[in-house]
Amino acid sequence: MSYSAGGEEEENNAVLWGRICHKSCTFAGTMMQRYFVFFSYDGARYHGWQVQPNGNSVQAELQRALSTLLREDVQVVGAGRTDAGVHARMMAAHWDTAQPIDCQQLAYKLNRLLPQDISVSRVVAVAPDMHARFSAVARTYHYYIHTVKDPFVRHCSCEIHYKLDFDLMNQAGAILCTYSDFGAFCKAHTDVKTTLCRVTEARWVQLSPTHWYFRITANRFLRNMVRAVVGTIIEVGRHRMTIDEFRRVIEGKSRSAAGESMPAHALFLEEVRY
Repeated sequence: MSYSAGGEEEENNAVLWGRICHKSCTFAGTMMQRYFVFFSYDGARYHGWQVQPNGNSVQAELQRALSTLLREDVQVVGAGRTDAGVHARMMAAHWDTAQPIDCQQLAYKLNRLLPQDISVSRVVAVAPDMHARFSAVARTYHYYIHTVKDPFVRHCSCEIHYKLDFDLMNQAGAILCTYSDFGAFCKAHTDVKTTLCRVTEARWVQLSPTHWYFRITANRFLRNMVRAVVGTIIEVGRHRMTIDEFRRVIEGKSRSAAGESMPAHALFLEEVRY
């Protein structure tokens, strides 16, 4: 099941949250309730989602606001990480507290306190075994490009100056769904236990004659994976890499054989499904 801030999905999710929201757990003799917060952000000013020692992060801003409002130290666990400059239309995080919380009021107060580039859509009480990261069954990213100069999207889309073969690029996207090991698109020297992912969707969507986005859905993503995938598929679209060569890049599992990593500002975490 997926969660979105509104629309037809909201009614379906109300059933899920209504079923689990009254459960709680006991820790050190205290009844603890787990809460999810759903929010979006413009990542331009942040050094990614995760708290960083030498730069501000979305996680730090959210923890600061929650700690201020609840008057206790709040540490949240996010649905995943986004790199510096990457945006999220829908992100989730959880935390535990013994305090009774008015979810609607907390969401309202968070939006008053948080910076303008972070917006909370909902706070929900959930079961103690619901986990923002490990309970997620799928995540979807969009990568936006435009092929003519456009001053209105320059902060959230990547301008491409060469002709692209989108039919061929969609062939390459479909091929991704037939593989499970994506070591070729994992940032080098990253400490990961496995490079296995289950990609269920990878395709280019046209918004206008000059504006497109790449939509990719998987159960999990490796660090820098989406930007590396897009960079490699664009090599295919420029006819600088054949479909067979694209397959060999995936099978070779070497980051140096894949395309360049695309700029972060055009990448959005679009959805997390639970």
